[in-house]
Amino acid sequence: MEEKQTSATYLIPANTKSGALILNVFRPLDLMIFGVGIGLTLLLLFFVPQINFFVTILLLLPALVCSFLVLPIPNYHNVLCLIQSVLQFFTERKVYIWKGWCVNNGENNK
Repeated sequence: MEEKQTSATYLIPANTKSGALILNVFRPLDLMIFGVGIGLTLLLLFFVPQINFFVTILLLLPALVCSFLVLPIPNYHNVLCLIQSVLQFFTERKVYIWKGWCVNNGENNK
């Protein structure tokens, strides 16, 4: 009998939807996160007085964090997907389905 996997989650997702991406790199969610970070940083730069260098770095922090989250990395879509995969790995129930050359699916070899 064949086993059916109902929910297949992998630690390294395949990049099979590159045609659905904007500029073949970004998802719409990625661009929204980046846009919110840049917009918030611009608002902070306009309305908060920049007293010293430390305050200026704090004002630039939303744009820097959002840019880091949407940064493309190998084997994952971006840093945000990597963080989601790591959190999913450590928090969700783990069921490892292994099939190799010596797998015995509960059936006796006859």
